[in-house]
Amino acid sequence: MQILTFLGFTILVAVISYLATRKTAETSSDGYFLGGRSLTAGVIAGSLLLTNLSTEQIVGLNGSAYTSGLSVMVWETLAAIAMIITAVYLLPKYLKSGLTTVPGFLEKRFDVSTKTLTSILFLTGYVVVLLPVILYSGSLAISGMFDVPSLLGVTHTQSIWICVWGIGIIGSIYAVFGGLKAVAVSDSINAIGLLIGGLLIPIFGLLLIGDGNLAEGLNVLVTEHPDKFNSIGGVTDPVPFYTIFTGMMLVQLFYWGTNQQIIQRALGAKNLKEGQKGLLLASFIKILGPLIVVLPGLIAYHIFNGNLETADSAYPMLVKKVLPAQWVGFFAAVLFGAILSSFNSVLNSSVTLFGIDVYKQHINKKADEKTVVKYGKTFGVILAIAAMCIAPLIAKAGSLFDYLQEINGIYSIPILTIIVIGFTTNKVPAIAAKIGLLSGCLLYVISQFFLQPYFINTALDEAKLIGITEPAELALIESQAYPHFLDVMAILFVLNILIMLIIGKIKPRKTAFIQEYTKQVDIKPWKYVNSVGVLITLIVLFVYIYFA
Repeated sequence: MQILTFLGFTILVAVISYLATRKTAETSSDGYFLGGRSLTAGVIAGSLLLTNLSTEQIVGLNGSAYTSGLSVMVWETLAAIAMIITAVYLLPKYLKSGLTTVPGFLEKRFDVSTKTLTSILFLTGYVVVLLPVILYSGSLAISGMFDVPSLLGVTHTQSIWICVWGIGIIGSIYAVFGGLKAVAVSDSINAIGLLIGGLLIPIFGLLLIGDGNLAEGLNVLVTEHPDKFNSIGGVTDPVPFYTIFTGMMLVQLFYWGTNQQIIQRALGAKNLKEGQKGLLLASFIKILGPLIVVLPGLIAYHIFNGNLETADSAYPMLVKKVLPAQWVGFFAAVLFGAILSSFNSVLNSSVTLFGIDVYKQHINKKADEKTVVKYGKTFGVILAIAAMCIAPLIAKAGSLFDYLQEINGIYSIPILTIIVIGFTTNKVPAIAAKIGLLSGCLLYVISQFFLQPYFINTALDEAKLIGITEPAELALIESQAYPHFLDVMAILFVLNILIMLIIGKIKPRKTAFIQEYTKQVDIKPWKYVNSVGVLITLIVLFVYIYFA
């Protein structure tokens, strides 16, 4: 019965998405990549939320909360503020130039090779990190909820491979052959179901803890685990409090303001007003995020007494434990939709970047729109297969969410750096952008893959030599042996900015860059954008301070 419900809801969403998008001119690059620039505020908001609120967030962040408590909610609370900055400052600039991709701006501001290099960085990050993490976390959730190993008589590892390829194939069909509008419409439908189902999990969990009384369940949870309900992260937590003022906001600005996977939804807005309303609506709903991606991890810690084999199994195990049997199929379908959403959005963005910024620009400059879409789809299929091969190997990477955020730093901060310089200066030359990209990537790799292991291992070895064996003491020594990866991001961000400004001072552009209005999109802003942005910011700050 659970599987039938799962299949029924999944097929229903697919049919609705097809009917809603069959008239879209998907044979043109604008229709395929941007949904014909027809996305409204509600569709943008739902698509943004579900693109972000997938299993790498739900499974990974709840796993971090299971281990470290409420302090990891900063990933959600600061996201709302980053979305407001994007709506007020970045989106008007993107739409003014009629952009289809974020690297497209870099071509106008710097040169073609800067754009191509950025697109390649995005694509590399997507296929090596983001797509595999989405597939693996999704497979972990589906396998755990349906107990796939017992159902099919296979091992846990084999069940992950089966789920990875099942999700990957279905997601590829959605993204590669449906285009952005098909993805966005299915996202909006699933977003509603995910919000409902996501809120039901902590409700049923608290009812179980409180013997049918929701308030009592929350009281028991807070009373018995007060150390878990502190939004101020300690130095040994995944997100120490001070990192909010170093690299955390930079990561949020990259993700919500410059990441092609996310911003492509807003670039497909019918006008600036709809894009801004969509971003602000999504940022407001983000306030509910900790209820879905943090609280269940705390509940799982109480119910399972902190004895689960891996923290990342906390969410699927909790769903299986607390959700009534008749709801499992529906919630699995919604969660499956969330998995597909993130996978689809990344894959569609990859197809867009390759088709417009690589194929059309360098391989076949005379290609018509149908040809660009055709080869973009072919590239998407190849990318999906590569990601499906890599995904099961992530099981050995440790904490899922921490792995994702740390590895993303290889390309996120260098790209953010050149976009910030591009928007805030008009004389810094293209050579500075290229140096900024390459130095940012290289220095981060050296820092995190060579220097960090060396200093941490040396410090731990010295501690053991003098008889320190307590896990808490070793964790403190490890945290102090080398800067947190968010601190490293902030240091490299400032360093890259300085390098680019110095180059711009020594060898400036011959002519200052002036952004022109292409008139492809109406860029009249929503009249309430500033006031609503301030209100949401105040609410976010209140929520965070209340739990401090």
